[in-house]
Amino acid sequence: MVGRRVAPTFLIACFVMSSVAAARAGEAHAVLELFTSQGCSSCPPADRLVGQLASDPSLVALSIPIDYWDYLGWRDTLANPAHSARQRAYARARGDGQVYTPQIVVNGTTDAVGSDQGAVERAIAQANHKSGVMSLPVVLSVSNGALNVNVSSAEKVQGAAEVWLCPLAKSVAVAIGRGENRGRTVTYHNVVRNWVKLGTLGAAQSWSVPLSQIKTDGIDAAALMVQEGTRERPGIILGAAYTPLN
Repeated sequence: MVGRRVAPTFLIACFVMSSVAAARAGEAHAVLELFTSQGCSSCPPADRLVGQLASDPSLVALSIPIDYWDYLGWRDTLANPAHSARQRAYARARGDGQVYTPQIVVNGTTDAVGSDQGAVERAIAQANHKSGVMSLPVVLSVSNGALNVNVSSAEKVQGAAEVWLCPLAKSVAVAIGRGENRGRTVTYHNVVRNWVKLGTLGAAQSWSVPLSQIKTDGIDAAALMVQEGTRERPGIILGAAYTPLN
């Protein structure tokens, strides 16, 4: 676990406003994956920060609860072992071995302490200088009882890339009964509840997924990521989008 001071609210607001200005067309320019835990006393400030950044249409800000702190006395009610595996896969791909909470991974390539708004802002700038990052336009739309996905400019992709759909719960309040956050109620934002591999880019560039297959267990939004590499060795995120489902 890592403890860091959260930036003042007015600085966060300035960052959100500048991000919106940089994405006037409404296209996302960064995916933020917060690896968090209900059993981590350092995580609530990062959870609040993600809640603020989630309102920025130029960002796809996600909460990805991990399970490796469960032994501390509280079993995370939102955690998924696949989330812990994803965080470790990122650490292997970066080569630094850094796995901690709260950790934000930006665009699949750069990490930062999730409660440090300044570090997150710098990580976004650093990640977006890498070739190919967020270079593919992705459109998510809901119509006729389905979630429709379209990825443009797929011919630009040189290597393998996977298309992942993440059903989300936009806001989940959890009363924590034991462990480091005992007695606190923490709200988690854009919580990833599942990972659905739609396919490999190149084999297809559009998909249609019935909402009946997605909207279960409090799911009310979705994110889509096109990512280089594989689940075991994820690379940069080539494109992403977010949409509410209600």
